[in-house]
Amino acid sequence: MALGPVDTTRSPYARWKTIPLESFTLGEGFWAHKQDVNHRVSLHHGFEQLEKFGNFNNLLLAAGKGEGSYRTPVFMDSDVYKWLEAVAYQLAQGPDSSLSEKADYAIRLIQEAQAPDGYLNSYWQVVEPERRWADLQHGHELYCAGHLFQAAVAYHRATGDDRLLNVSRRFADYIDSVFGPGKRAGTPGHPEIEMALVELYRETGERRYLDLACYFVDQRGRGLLGGHRLGSPAYYQDHVPVREATTVEGHAVRQLYLTAGVTDIYLETGEQALFDALLRQWHDMVSRKLFITGGVGSQHAGEAFGEPYELPNERCYCETCAQIASIMWNWRMLLATGEARYADLMERTLYNGFLSGVSLDGRRYFYVNPLLSHGQEPWMGRKHIVRPEWHGCACCPPNVMRMLSAIGHYFASADESGVQIHQYAAGTLNLPTLRLRLETEYPWQGAVHLTVEEAAGHEQSLSLRIPGWCTAPSLQVNGADAPASRADGYWTVTRVWQAGDQLHLSLPMAPTLVAGHPRVDATRGSVAIQRGPLVYCLEQADHDPAVDLHDVAIEPDAPLQASWRGDLLEGVMVVQTQGKLLDPKPWGDALYRPLAESQTPVRSPVALTAVPYYAWANRGPGVMRVWIPRAG
Repeated sequence: MALGPVDTTRSPYARWKTIPLESFTLGEGFWAHKQDVNHRVSLHHGFEQLEKFGNFNNLLLAAGKGEGSYRTPVFMDSDVYKWLEAVAYQLAQGPDSSLSEKADYAIRLIQEAQAPDGYLNSYWQVVEPERRWADLQHGHELYCAGHLFQAAVAYHRATGDDRLLNVSRRFADYIDSVFGPGKRAGTPGHPEIEMALVELYRETGERRYLDLACYFVDQRGRGLLGGHRLGSPAYYQDHVPVREATTVEGHAVRQLYLTAGVTDIYLETGEQALFDALLRQWHDMVSRKLFITGGVGSQHAGEAFGEPYELPNERCYCETCAQIASIMWNWRMLLATGEARYADLMERTLYNGFLSGVSLDGRRYFYVNPLLSHGQEPWMGRKHIVRPEWHGCACCPPNVMRMLSAIGHYFASADESGVQIHQYAAGTLNLPTLRLRLETEYPWQGAVHLTVEEAAGHEQSLSLRIPGWCTAPSLQVNGADAPASRADGYWTVTRVWQAGDQLHLSLPMAPTLVAGHPRVDATRGSVAIQRGPLVYCLEQADHDPAVDLHDVAIEPDAPLQASWRGDLLEGVMVVQTQGKLLDPKPWGDALYRPLAESQTPVRSPVALTAVPYYAWANRGPGVMRVWIPRAG
């Protein structure tokens, strides 16, 4: 049985343990469709793009076999590794000879590219071989190594093939011979290797890998990386020792990969000072620096977190990789604590800020995910906003692929007392002591029906997360109200389960209007529409061309009507309501007017149709907005 990206089955400080990837089999429904598109389209398309953009040829050059010149950026190898990790978790769920052949090709290239001493990075082997480790700030050597280790662990878990694992162990041993107490001082300019080393330790039992992860974390805040061209060493999270951190700062992906790795270290060591810092940083993120979509990263400069409440709609960054990093961190925090608030944020991010990063057909990707679009970029030439097939910096596409390949990994866990279900999807949960069938149309409907198909003859607990957005949940067992205990956002039913037992969880999801904190200037006077876990947006494609979405305001007291549209965007629940179409003509060319003359007249009432945010920009460029001004 193949474990997924995180294995806490032997982690002494994990409250909940991860389960094998095959233990949760998705049935027909929302996530099964997303994973199927990823399998049939994205993984094969990704291989083609890696060939087209030179990633494979770079490895051939490192092996002395390639042709032409090296293709930058310096971290091209990491895209191959993320793609391999995605393939591994797909293969764990069933054979695919075409994907296996493609993966075998990539693995052979990696084996051949590795230097005799174990070092492996095609850029530094081909372009600047005399400067190994000379640029820890931007060289991405340790970052690429981390993605290699994660791919190797995934492939070994999924297939039993240890070729990539052997490559990784040689490289990890080489890195350990270079860095550490009494050796070279250093820490990665881009965190990633920390969680990878912990996972390599979990897979191999080699304690040196965990110790090396701890060493890299301990070196932060000592000024080893120096300043950044954009300013503070906070860009690299090198401005303060990790145990003293109180806020999330700098490059958002770097920050959240680091906190994910630190959480992994806590799960193995139980060091309270590390966990206290993580709690402080998590609170800073969710209470002052989080977009309603779950997105993070307010600034294009440095792809960075901003100041408290700096959450612009059009010029936000919300990098797709940052959303993935947030999911990874929150998963580890959930495993450490058993608190539903982390699963709640995972859900918000998965259904909104993450999924908007990939097109419905699985071939195109957003790097940034704004909450307001005029149909053109507000930066770099004002091009039409559409998802390109690939990016010059292509970190996001294979990152999306590996998340979708392993999506079931994040839905359930277990401990000595029983099973916990964190995210709802149709499928089958098959564990040694309990087999459950889940039936649901989530996220479109809030009814979740569970049937016990097999059960051991002893008492077990079944814990179900009650989403934070749900105000009136109910739970029945075999048609009667269930005597469930409630703690940390979960309802737990403990009993001797028998085959045929039925549970029905009701999570009513009426559409609602949401307001932002009064200190968030970008949302003041506006509301967003949410239904269940989904955040909605207005898109020009759903409105008459004469209705300029820049000029609409929503009636806050008007009914919100949800209805199914099977013909739209592969099937979505839309939300319809009433608003006003304002007439800016009296303003003429004036930008400012006296308050007494500033009332904008109403041209006409207008019907508004909102669609799930994740599905925007699949029908060509056009105006889109999440936050809608209130009428009145």
